[in-house]
Amino acid sequence: ATGLPIESQTISMMVDKLTALPDGERLLLLAPVVRGRKGEYRKEMAEWQRAGFQRVKIDGEFYAIEDAPTLDKKFKHDIDIVVDRIVTKAGLESRYADSLQTALGLAEGIAVAEWANTLDGETGPRRITFSEKFACPVSGFTISEIEPRLFSFNNPFGACPVCDGLGVKLAFDADLVVPDRDKTLHKGAVAPWSRGPSPLYTQTLQSLSTHYGFSMDKPWRELPAKAQAVILQGSGGEKIKFVYDDNARKYETSKAFEGVLPNLERRWRETDSSWVREELGRFQSETPCEACGGKRLKPEALAVKVAGTDIAEVSWLSIKAAHAWFTGISDQLTEKQMEIARRILKEITDRLRFLNNVGLDYLSMSRSSGTLSGGESQRIRLASQIGSGLTGVLYVLDEPSIGLHQRDNTRLLESLMGLRDLGNSVLVVEHDEEAILTADYVIDMGPAAGVHGANLTAVDACCR
Repeated sequence: ATGLPIESQTISMMVDKLTALPDGERLLLLAPVVRGRKGEYRKEMAEWQRAGFQRVKIDGEFYAIEDAPTLDKKFKHDIDIVVDRIVTKAGLESRYADSLQTALGLAEGIAVAEWANTLDGETGPRRITFSEKFACPVSGFTISEIEPRLFSFNNPFGACPVCDGLGVKLAFDADLVVPDRDKTLHKGAVAPWSRGPSPLYTQTLQSLSTHYGFSMDKPWRELPAKAQAVILQGSGGEKIKFVYDDNARKYETSKAFEGVLPNLERRWRETDSSWVREELGRFQSETPCEACGGKRLKPEALAVKVAGTDIAEVSWLSIKAAHAWFTGISDQLTEKQMEIARRILKEITDRLRFLNNVGLDYLSMSRSSGTLSGGESQRIRLASQIGSGLTGVLYVLDEPSIGLHQRDNTRLLESLMGLRDLGNSVLVVEHDEEAILTADYVIDMGPAAGVHGANLTAVDACCR
């Protein structure tokens, strides 16, 4: 990343990028008219055909436009119109410009140059995205369109393509592969290779010990760092003489050693057996995604920054710190930017203030909902209801003060009174004395618990 602001591209800048490609490159110039939208698009297909376009790319497959399949309106689709097919060479600048102009007009300022062939090792054809709206002037990094779904890791258009928006991925962990560093290689220090009757793995380690001069009878922690690295990660390009004996025959071979971790990764990738995957899965742990760094979003979303901070970095802040950040951000925005952001900032700061007031200032906004306690979840829902401004609603809360410091308990009660003052009824099941004394109307159920309770024992309409 260059760190420079992403700016709009002109037609001449797009043409320059195409003319900079080597001669003889076969490209398709596409107009991405539908990007991840539901619908049948029969009417649009007919209009494109009448306009003279002959081929379309639908969900990754090319069709003559008259042979385009019927689309299921319940599913999302991608549709690109093939505007031009070109083989790059000098002197085609005017053709590039005309075709780009057509594509940009069809796809609301976006065009794509896609290679007609796929190179070995590539999962799909290479693409260059052109945008009249957003592109880095140096690296050419382009954002097709900034829209809300780009900032959601639950949406495929915003999620990191490597980890699918999870922020983590399963990887084989050296600490799980060698769980007991006091064991020797002979005693099964390499856990995945210590199971089963086959002598293959033991003989592989013996050949490594002979080649690198380390002992199979020393604890793992005492082995040289190089020996540990070779066993776990492999020998690189260095060939090693391996000797194998299965009691039927003895043979030798010289080859590089792939390493225990790459071996496990390959077996995990290649197997179709759920049992093998379950066995190998015991040696995996979650590690941050190397592509997004745990931020869960694709690079295009993380390239959008406010005051030098992307949305993931803000979400990692605690609610208290986030409230301070959003409150102070207005000093760093221009008057024009504030015209856009003023109402949005007010809504955000109001919501954060409500969360602060119900004693949740210590939570980070990226906190997984599954890790929240029942009281925390209830107070988050309470804060969202306060922010919604609804009136005429009956709210029933079950001991919302559990786990709260007394100072935060007072703030919670003030929030509940705020809900009441909006014109709502708030019914709270509570044992806290301060909450009872704050109530407008107290109903005491008893006299004891379970089958000995559920009787109306006292009613007070003027507790305060």
